[in-house]
Amino acid sequence: LNPRSPASAISPKYISDRILCVFLTGFFASKVEHESKHCNGKSFQRPGSSAFDRVYIANQNCGHAYPTFLAVLWCAGLLCSQAPAAFAGLMYLFVRQKYFVGYLGERTQSTPGYLFGKRIILFLFLMSVAGILNYYLIFFFGSDFEIHIKTITSAISPLLLIP
Repeated sequence: LNPRSPASAISPKYISDRILCVFLTGFFASKVEHESKHCNGKSFQRPGSSAFDRVYIANQNCGHAYPTFLAVLWCAGLLCSQAPAAFAGLMYLFVRQKYFVGYLGERTQSTPGYLFGKRIILFLFLMSVAGILNYYLIFFFGSDFEIHIKTITSAISPLLLIP
């Protein structure tokens, strides 16, 4: 975000991230509903059903992480660069899918998805901080490092693919 220019329009990549997020949340909810019906009952609270408990807890964990994800995704795209932010957002959605599926198996299978997701959230947060620092550098000193920051984030974003 440059204080000398108007805010840019939201890109189609952002819209696709939001749509994918909605579908992924729907998928998680449908898994909870399926396990709930599979356990022969109509209430969501079933003590003793380990399959239902795993699905329900995985859904809750994913649901609790989305507000933070959406906040840092939005800030990183608005304040720094939309393309690397959108790429990191798509990667995060795939990682949460891996976490969810891993959580349904053994607990150790969900750990790589969890750690990978934390690394992507950190990347988006650092992009946001870089954008804020650049804004204040422009505001107080007239120095604009936006091109350098975009180059660095575009170069670093493919490194998110390394496990």
